[in-house]
Amino acid sequence: LNHLFHFVLFLLRLLILWSSGVYHFIKEKKSWNEAQRYCREKYTDLAKVFDMTDMSRLRNSAQNQGEAWIGLNNNTGGNRTWHWSLPGVEYIHNDSSWNLNGRYGTEPGPGNCGRKRDKLAEVSCNHTTWFICYDDKKTLNLIEEKKNWTQAQNYCRYHHTDLASGLDQVDGEEMKALFIGRTMSVWMGLFRDSWRWSDRSNSSFRYWDMQLFNDEQSNKKCAMTLLNRSGKWSSDECDKEKPFFCYDDKLILIKENKTWKEALDYCRESHRGLVSITNPYQQRWAEVRAKNASSPFVWLGLRYSCTLDLWFWVNDKLVCYEKWSREGKTEECGRAVGMMRGGQYEWVSQRDNETYNFVCFK
Repeated sequence: LNHLFHFVLFLLRLLILWSSGVYHFIKEKKSWNEAQRYCREKYTDLAKVFDMTDMSRLRNSAQNQGEAWIGLNNNTGGNRTWHWSLPGVEYIHNDSSWNLNGRYGTEPGPGNCGRKRDKLAEVSCNHTTWFICYDDKKTLNLIEEKKNWTQAQNYCRYHHTDLASGLDQVDGEEMKALFIGRTMSVWMGLFRDSWRWSDRSNSSFRYWDMQLFNDEQSNKKCAMTLLNRSGKWSSDECDKEKPFFCYDDKLILIKENKTWKEALDYCRESHRGLVSITNPYQQRWAEVRAKNASSPFVWLGLRYSCTLDLWFWVNDKLVCYEKWSREGKTEECGRAVGMMRGGQYEWVSQRDNETYNFVCFK
C-alpha cells in the first residue's frame, strides 16, 4: 500500500507538471540575453513565476544552491506600471478610486506603493502604516500594526493570502465597513515598477529579497533567484554569466480561424489535442497564449452535450474548474467554449460553427 501511495503521488506530480508547464534548470552559465535566446530555441522562454506554488516548483527543479537567471528584466526605460499584489488580478485604472487632488500633507510621497484613506494615493513604500489582508475565505482583515509595504505584503502572504487587491476588494462594501467610525490610512496590495517578464506576460508576482535588492541600481537590470536564500530574488548586471531557468508551457496557439470541430481535428492530427483546463495554473498558462490571438476568442476543448445535459472536456476530464464570464454560460446544443483573448480571459459559450484561433497541447 505504501508503494502504491507513493506511485499515485508520483503520477499526480507528473500530471501537474505536464499540464501546467515545466521548469528546466540549465547549469551552463550564460548572460541574461544568451539565456533568453537559449530558452526560446529549446523550450518556450526564460522562466516566469505566477505565485509561491510556481516558486516551489522552480526551486525543486534545481540541484544548484547559488544564483540563477529568471525571465524578469528592467529594460523598459524606467516606464513604471501599476500592479496588484495578488497573483492573477489585473490592474485596470479607475480615476474615481484615486485621490486626484494631491496627497494628504502628513504623508510621504509620491511613491510606488498604494495606500487608501478615503481614496487611493501613491506614497513611499518605506512609509509605515496599518494594512488590510485578504484571505481565500473572501474576507478582509484589518491589521493594526505599523509596517512598510513589503513587510505588510510578507505578513499577509504568511498569515492570510495577500494584501487586499483589485477594485472589487478596495472599493467594495466590506472595505467600506472597515472604515466606518475610523479615520485611517492603510496599505493596499498596489505597487508599481518597471520590471517586465521576458514573454511579456502580465504576471505581477514579485519575490524580492529586500535585504539585497535595490531598485535604484540602474545598472542591475536583470533578475535572478537566490536558491540559497529561499529562492528570493535580487538583480545583477545582465552581461554577468549565470545558470538559468527555462520554462516550457506545453501549449501552442494556432493563429488560424477554424470552427470548433475543425480546431479539434487539427489539434488531434498535428499535436496532442485541443487544450483542457482543470485548475487555475493551466488557466494562467493558456492566458499567455490567448493574449496573442488574432481573433476575439480562442477555442478550448470544452463542449456542451445535449444528450448528457452537461459540459465536458474532449479528453474526458471532469469539469472541476471554471472561469465563466458573468452571463457567458449558455447551455444549448451546438455550443463550445471560447476564452477571451484579453481582460480577465473569461470563458464564453459560442456557437461551434463560429471560427476562432485555438490552443493545442504540444
